[in-house]
Amino acid sequence: MTSRSLADWLAYIEQQHPRSIELGLDRVRAVAQRMELGRPAHRVITVAGTNGKGSTIAFIEAIARAAGWRVGAYTSPHVLSYNERLRIDGSDANDADLGAGFEAVESSRGDVALTYFEFGTLAALWLMQRAGLDLALLEVGLGGRLDAVNLIDADVAVVTTVDLDHQDWLGNDRETIGFEKAGIARAEKPLVVGDDDPPASVLSRAYAIGAPAIRAGCDFFFEQTSSDSWRWRELDYSLDLPLPGLAAPVQLRNAAIAIAALRALGEDIPRAALADGVAHATISARLQRFELDGVDVWVDVAHNPQAAQALSGWLRKTPVSGMTLAVFAALGDKDIAGLVTALEADVDRWFLAALQTAGPRALSLADFRQQVQDTAAAQAEPFDTVSEAIQAARQCAQRGDRLLVFGSFHTAAAALRLLQAVG
Repeated sequence: MTSRSLADWLAYIEQQHPRSIELGLDRVRAVAQRMELGRPAHRVITVAGTNGKGSTIAFIEAIARAAGWRVGAYTSPHVLSYNERLRIDGSDANDADLGAGFEAVESSRGDVALTYFEFGTLAALWLMQRAGLDLALLEVGLGGRLDAVNLIDADVAVVTTVDLDHQDWLGNDRETIGFEKAGIARAEKPLVVGDDDPPASVLSRAYAIGAPAIRAGCDFFFEQTSSDSWRWRELDYSLDLPLPGLAAPVQLRNAAIAIAALRALGEDIPRAALADGVAHATISARLQRFELDGVDVWVDVAHNPQAAQALSGWLRKTPVSGMTLAVFAALGDKDIAGLVTALEADVDRWFLAALQTAGPRALSLADFRQQVQDTAAAQAEPFDTVSEAIQAARQCAQRGDRLLVFGSFHTAAAALRLLQAVG
């Protein structure tokens, strides 16, 4: 097995469980004990939430590294390559290290069937444990309470936002979903809550286990103070900072949550590191900008109505002289009509694309068109691939227009491959 390529390993681990998702900690805990997994770093922050997890981790990572810390970050899903899922000291894990991690899991699991995510999580924790990290950042894959990363006791837990998504697994209302996400909190350890109005279930969980809740709009505050600066503050402490380098107004909240999480660790972080990290944090496919023939192309992974509403807010705050065209492709288990509705007032022309390589969650183009028949995208031009849709939109766009590509991580990946290929 040690001679297998990364592609071979990924194909192998995808076949080791009959389901792509199987929530629960018993299987991963059993294998982790056999692997003798301990804490992946001196300090651990675990991040759950409907939206904003990846961006919040990017801000925490950038700030902590600017402060001189050695940081590891485990995130998912990836956009272009699996290596993106694990960063050690700012660099994506290489194929050889990932292969060693997978081999460590394989040699310990015996007859325990692990999902793709569980296999990868255990490998990442094994690699982090050997990396001499000051801080490990763990992004929840789905929910929180029963997610594989919840195997690790976090020093600080973060719930960024709570909204409807993955209802088949997490429940059909914010209270039920909030309960699942708050399951990453630990007794007497801080729980940072990014929602101004979180579900009662999140705060009830914190109260029940004695986890101090640190709430946006209650225990910490943030506001833009000028065209290029903002202020983060709590009782007897404030910071004046440059605006985040990441686009979209929602990134101000994500940066504020990141600062609250780091403050909750109780470590001294220089103000200069906070400013540097906020200004220079990067993450792929979060309103990532390209230019094609004088047309701005923005690629975003927004895949649920809450994310689309945030995207709408950015579009309205950054008007263009021409039209806004949208290439939209989404998975079949998403609220497709809700995604379109959130943006219908902001998009002048729609282009639909199928996601043929997205596996069992993919919709046929005919089914996708059926999902949008009562929305503003009902008359959209249909295309078999995201690349074809982008090329068609590109032919229609003129200078002064902008093109938005969104709907899923699969959509963003297809867009980035095309845009990078054409330079």
